[in-house]
Amino acid sequence: MSHGSSEEGGLSQAAPDVNTQELLDTSTESVATPRDQVPPAVEEASPSSTSSFEMIDMESGPAPYQEVQPHWFFCRRADDNTSWLPFSRQDSDKLENASYTVGDREDEVVIAVEGERYDVHVKERKRYAVYWEQGPTEVRRCTWFYKGDKDIRFMPYPEDFSERLEEAFMISVTLNEWKRKLVSPNGETVILHNPKLMVQYQPIGLQDEWISSPSEQTRPRTVKRGVNNISVEIPVGEPEKVDHLVFMVHGIGPACDLRFRSIIQCVNDFRSASLSLLSSHYKRAEQDGQIGRVEFLPVNWHSALHGDATGVDEDIQRITLPSISRLRHFTNDTLLDLFFYNSPTYCQTIVDTVASEINMLHTLFKKRHADFNGAVSVVGHSLGSLILFDLLTNQRNGSRKAREAVPSGEPFDLNCDTLQQTLSRLGLQQYLDTLQAENLDLETLALCQDGDLKDLGIPLGPRKKILDYVRKKSLSQAFKTEEVHLPEGLQVPPQMTSNADGNHSSGFTMQQSQFHRAQSVTSAVDYEYFDVGIGQVSIDYPQLAFHPQTFFAFGSPIGMFLTVRGLKHIDPNYSFPTCKSFYNIYHPYDPVAYRLEPMIVTEVDLEPMLIPHHKGRKRMHLELKDSFTRMSMDLKNNVLGSLRTAWQSFSRIPVAALPPVDEGDATSEGDLHETQASAAVTSSAKREEKSADFWTKIMEWPRALHKHYFQGVCDEAESSGSAEQTEQPEIKVGMLNGGRRIDYVLQEKPIESFNEYLFAIQSHLCYWESEDTALLLLKEIYDKLGVAMEQSQQ
Repeated sequence: MSHGSSEEGGLSQAAPDVNTQELLDTSTESVATPRDQVPPAVEEASPSSTSSFEMIDMESGPAPYQEVQPHWFFCRRADDNTSWLPFSRQDSDKLENASYTVGDREDEVVIAVEGERYDVHVKERKRYAVYWEQGPTEVRRCTWFYKGDKDIRFMPYPEDFSERLEEAFMISVTLNEWKRKLVSPNGETVILHNPKLMVQYQPIGLQDEWISSPSEQTRPRTVKRGVNNISVEIPVGEPEKVDHLVFMVHGIGPACDLRFRSIIQCVNDFRSASLSLLSSHYKRAEQDGQIGRVEFLPVNWHSALHGDATGVDEDIQRITLPSISRLRHFTNDTLLDLFFYNSPTYCQTIVDTVASEINMLHTLFKKRHADFNGAVSVVGHSLGSLILFDLLTNQRNGSRKAREAVPSGEPFDLNCDTLQQTLSRLGLQQYLDTLQAENLDLETLALCQDGDLKDLGIPLGPRKKILDYVRKKSLSQAFKTEEVHLPEGLQVPPQMTSNADGNHSSGFTMQQSQFHRAQSVTSAVDYEYFDVGIGQVSIDYPQLAFHPQTFFAFGSPIGMFLTVRGLKHIDPNYSFPTCKSFYNIYHPYDPVAYRLEPMIVTEVDLEPMLIPHHKGRKRMHLELKDSFTRMSMDLKNNVLGSLRTAWQSFSRIPVAALPPVDEGDATSEGDLHETQASAAVTSSAKREEKSADFWTKIMEWPRALHKHYFQGVCDEAESSGSAEQTEQPEIKVGMLNGGRRIDYVLQEKPIESFNEYLFAIQSHLCYWESEDTALLLLKEIYDKLGVAMEQSQQ
């Protein structure tokens, strides 16, 4: 029975058409060959498929046709490389159910996938990011796949061609008639030999002319039906319940790791690591439905700083030398961010971007997760941690009068000037009508930002003049009314001098102390009123829409920046106004990271807290390193002591011990000689005993060392955890982290310990893929929720 078709791509019987005769010569011969023979090209390409073909009993009745189960994939393009990744089964089922209703509706059907971080427009077959800027990616309902010998993953066929393949497969199974071929729109030919052997041949025009081997020219691709027949890892769906929200701020430059990936990709890896750790370390709580997941969202400020709005890249490019262009471009795109943050103009841009981005993401997240009632934390890497530190230091708290703004009930006064007088003084009278048309006066003008005035059509120069004048006047008035003070705890106390009575008094009067530049970290400093030297620039710090629960710093230079700004000591009683927990996490070889505890506790030399390995205990090379260190110290002490004793025993001249003789007692000469002889024998016996004891100790050292250092290393490692837990509450390092430890150090990998300079740069970028770091965050988050971490079973 023939099912041929005259159209290209239609079904036909075994014989191929004339145009593909040379390509499929071996396949045409297979029609008349016995069942146990396979085309040479197919046999060479797919030996496993050949064995499957031989196992089929062609004489038995045809198996009943079963409809293929589709699965949804999305396309990811990176560095001219296209790959298709599967959705989770949960998301794929939602998309499959929604696809049935697309034809009945005129409007677009939108399905939230991947933890509601993406929206899929089912009718358009596009996937859009929700929380960050990213181009749309293609989505496909996949049923048929192909893969070449050099391909890593199976690639799905287009949906229309997959439907044709499924129709041909159904006819072949129903009628038990195989050797059917289909031609795809791009000219590739697919031949269905049997249910286990289906191959795709490349058209002649697309083959490489430089390939001389005929077997390579006719080598087919493997074709598979259904996602269950291909080797692909389908991700587990994420829990819908979100327990905690974390915003992650990147450091300098657009790339966050050695693979030059963006903050979005790095945060995706960190989120995946956290989900895996929840399944392994909180397995029971997850099974009982006690916990959900932690959502991590990236905060990108680099694109706003280097975008067209600021124009800073064009200005820098005009003055950049043409030599070593790649190195200069890297410097301009990354290292200059440090200098931009110390600039009053661009520091304001960076801080405004970070705060507005966090507030926008927080609002959008609350909108998409209306039932979310968990806490929010922030994470900063490198320079991003310094930005968050300055931002959190300048947050307002209603309980602190010193950090309150001007009361809303009092009129705002700038030396009693009017808007007209102010613009006249600045020579900007032409913009009076523009501002009055928006009902702006000096009070509301002080609340405006650069973007507000830009929307009114005021050029850049006049905008800067107006904002700078209003800022200086408001700051001057605030200091006159004592409304702006330095943050409590982030001050260097004035030097104490002794008077004639011997009592200590401050070296500054009360009036002088108001204008003295106490070495503050993040207070708004105006060079017009303070003798500051080097300090934080004067900017207006925006307020976050929430109070963060915990601030995590990765590879942070906060300690160095505070020291450079003139701060030598942090008051132990100081804490962030709105954030009560702070962790400084770093790698021991990170060249950018600095500690903070020595700035709080100066009288005690505290070692940083060692972050446990996510599989438990210490890394083996660290255990051996500690054991060999203690062993070398004991060997040094014992060997030196034993050698000293032996040398003294060998080199000491024996002296006969004379017994005390009382006056009036007579001792015969024979008794004297007898006493001297017995003393000499006793002394010689003692020397021999000491010598034997010395060599006995030498011979028994290896056994004692093995018993003490190597057999006891596991017991010592297991007991060290409990010992550290009992010692932790005794150490108080100030209120920056609620009295708990602040500095936490990661354990270096064995290969990193061979050369710390070689892995220095990698150490600064390792936090995004560090499971130990992710586990520390999860432990801090869920400890406050009352969920204890289970011991790792690995």
